[in-house]
Amino acid sequence: MNEGKVNALNPAHSIRRIDLKVRDARRVMGFVRAPRLRRVMLAAMSAGLYMHAAALFAQDASMLDERVTQQNIANTICRPGYADTVSPPFDDMMEHKDRLLAERGIDAGHGTRYALDRRVPIVLGGSPDAPDNLDLLPWGGHTGERRKELLTAKLKRCVCEGRMSLTEAQSAIAGNWSAHYSGFSSAPCDADPGVALLGNDGP
Repeated sequence: MNEGKVNALNPAHSIRRIDLKVRDARRVMGFVRAPRLRRVMLAAMSAGLYMHAAALFAQDASMLDERVTQQNIANTICRPGYADTVSPPFDDMMEHKDRLLAERGIDAGHGTRYALDRRVPIVLGGSPDAPDNLDLLPWGGHTGERRKELLTAKLKRCVCEGRMSLTEAQSAIAGNWSAHYSGFSSAPCDADPGVALLGNDGP
C-alpha cells in the first residue's frame, strides 16, 4: 500500500478507535449506579473523544474569517455586538439564500422553512459571506438552525472564557455537529478538554 493510501485511511482508523473507546466508556459507566451521574460522565467522555476526532480534519480556510485569530478574540468575537459590525446587508444575504434554494430545487414559496446557515458562525470566526461557508438548514429538528444556535452559544462562551481554543470550537461546529450535540450540551467545558459549557445559552 502506498503512502497516499495509508494517509487516507488514518482518519477512518482513528474514528473507529474512538468509537471503540466510547463503547468501552459505556461499559465502565454501567458500574456507576446513579443514573444522572452516569449520563453526565458518559456525555463528558464521549464529547471529548469526538472533539479529538473532529480535530483530525484540517479546517477549510475558505469558511473562516482571516481577521479573527486566537490572539484577538477579545476584540472580535468576544466583543458584544461584534457579529452585527461585520454582517453583510440583509438583502445581500437573501440573494445568497435564493441562490441556494434554486440550486437545491426548493420552491421559493417554502423558503421560510429554511435558515441561511453559516457552517462556521461569525461568533466562532466564520466568514460572514464566503460562499463555502453558507448553507441551508431547516429551522427545526435535530439538525436544525435553532439547535445549532444553542450549541454555537455554548461554544462561544467556552472560547471567550479561555476554556476552549478557537480552533477546537470551529472543529466542533463545522463537522457533524448534530451527532455530538448531546455530549457538548450536557457537560461543562472545564470537565474535559473540548467540551462545551453547561448552563446559560446566551452568547
